[in-house]
Amino acid sequence: MSFFSRIVVCITLTLTFGCAQEEQLASVEETKQVNPMKDFGTTAGNVFLYYEDLDRATKFYTETLGMKLVLDYGFAKMVQASPTGFLTLVDHTKGMHSAEEPKTVALALVMDESQIDGWWEYMRKQDVEFLHEYSPKEGRAHNAFVVVDPEGYYLEFEVFHEHPENEKLMPILNATESVYPDPEQKHTVPDGLGFKTLVVWGYYKDMAGIKAFYENVIGMEMIVDQGWTYIYPSSPSTYIGLVDESRGMHKFTEDKGVTISFFTDNIAGWYEYLSSENRIKMKSESLSEEENGRFTAFVGYDPANYYLEFDQFNEMPDNTRLIKALEETK
Repeated sequence: MSFFSRIVVCITLTLTFGCAQEEQLASVEETKQVNPMKDFGTTAGNVFLYYEDLDRATKFYTETLGMKLVLDYGFAKMVQASPTGFLTLVDHTKGMHSAEEPKTVALALVMDESQIDGWWEYMRKQDVEFLHEYSPKEGRAHNAFVVVDPEGYYLEFEVFHEHPENEKLMPILNATESVYPDPEQKHTVPDGLGFKTLVVWGYYKDMAGIKAFYENVIGMEMIVDQGWTYIYPSSPSTYIGLVDESRGMHKFTEDKGVTISFFTDNIAGWYEYLSSENRIKMKSESLSEEENGRFTAFVGYDPANYYLEFDQFNEMPDNTRLIKALEETK
């Protein structure tokens, strides 16, 4: 074969196999599955609740329930409900929801089994409305009582037991430290009572559809299957609970006076992923930095119209207590 012929053959082989290799790499890239919970991550979970009387609500959560105030923006005050679980109490005139909207959410404040009796005895002495009283039954996977907060949000004081239904959950709960009231903060909670996990219950009609959304789009893995409720970890000590509205404490409503929030250290990754390919309906047109630079956030909707907010907080004086609380969980 002549020198020229050898060059032609070499070029031909290079082009042929080079193109084939590029096509193969492209094919691999296209089939690569993004797992946002692992690829972008969450550091904590948060729930925004909306009030007409913010001072009264703050007093209830900090003094009656003993939750530590970790952030105070004036119109919004954040309290710590578990090591990585937070509630943000908002003046409804300055928030995304009105206090008149249906409060279609319940918050499970989960504690050690040894503390449920103490919480029950304590809460019975408080000026609160009970939706369900404590009536434990032997052999159940969980027991609870439910109170109503000052403006109508349901709070479920709950304990999970060793049970086949909780096989995956219990090792995590047992390894989770409780958060107790700050001794330097005014409260009336007896010694030894705290919370270790926060579960946010949402109420849905299309259970198959909403499970597919949180599993396939958000990337969560189911940890408890109760048959008509399903629990998914959203951070080390927070969970999303999906409830069949035909059997839950709430019925489905189109509007909801609540926002479910996820804290992350990779908000750009979450935004790029969720805003592309119509993965979710977006409320935010772009990533938005708060006017004082304290955080960056965006908001979308789940298929049942619950607001989902993603937040990344910056190292600033107003965020000092929150950043410290988050660092203590690492």
